[in-house]
Amino acid sequence: MFNKKSKFFKPLAATILSVSLIGSSFTPFASSIANENIVAEAAAPKNAVTSKVTEVIDGDTIKVNFKGRTETVRMILVDTPETKDPKKCVQLYGPEASKFTKDSLLNKNVKLELGAQTRDKYGRILAYVYLNDKMFNKTLLEKGLARIAVYPPNTQYLDELKAAEATAKKKKVGIWSNKNATNGGCAPKPAPKPKPAPKPKPTPPKPKPQPKPKKFKNCTELRKVYPDGVPKGHPSYDPKMDRDKDGWACER
Repeated sequence: MFNKKSKFFKPLAATILSVSLIGSSFTPFASSIANENIVAEAAAPKNAVTSKVTEVIDGDTIKVNFKGRTETVRMILVDTPETKDPKKCVQLYGPEASKFTKDSLLNKNVKLELGAQTRDKYGRILAYVYLNDKMFNKTLLEKGLARIAVYPPNTQYLDELKAAEATAKKKKVGIWSNKNATNGGCAPKPAPKPKPAPKPKPTPPKPKPQPKPKKFKNCTELRKVYPDGVPKGHPSYDPKMDRDKDGWACER
């Protein structure tokens, strides 16, 4: 009995062992593919150009050092609320978007993936911007600091970015948090700074008291000080001493 069973179980055991080995080798392989897909989705493409951000103009517009030249870059498929358009008011969440972009990108190295159309009518580079291998265009949408803006032929990643916008809407974050912001409403103007109180005018110095005119009893006393007498208007002039009324007192 045992020998017959032994002959039967040997091939069966071998089969079970083979299946077990195949299964154990398959699992890490599948996991490896999944990880590769995640990395590939997050990483910037190989043709992206590394550039340093030198200035942030707005939430969706930056200046970079691109191949040795200063270039303005407009992010593709996103539009942040306005802060600099002279024809529009400063919109709700515009300052927040600008600040977020400035805090995140200024003086940092980013990677630029240019669109199918590389420049717009203003000469700006059109690009997907990557920070630490994550697309910053998508981050703005996730934060509710931008909405989708489609300008063909630059529609790569449109479905992915639409999904990010839809999630932000569902969460009601940023511009999706109230109807006024969603409709592009204006941000309240900051209260004017109070004017500084006028400085008190300096008190003018008190005039020095003028010495009292010295009066003399007679011409003899006056001539001791003023030998030739004094004219009319002089502090020591006294009409009584001007006998001839010629406007000179005590003249000789």
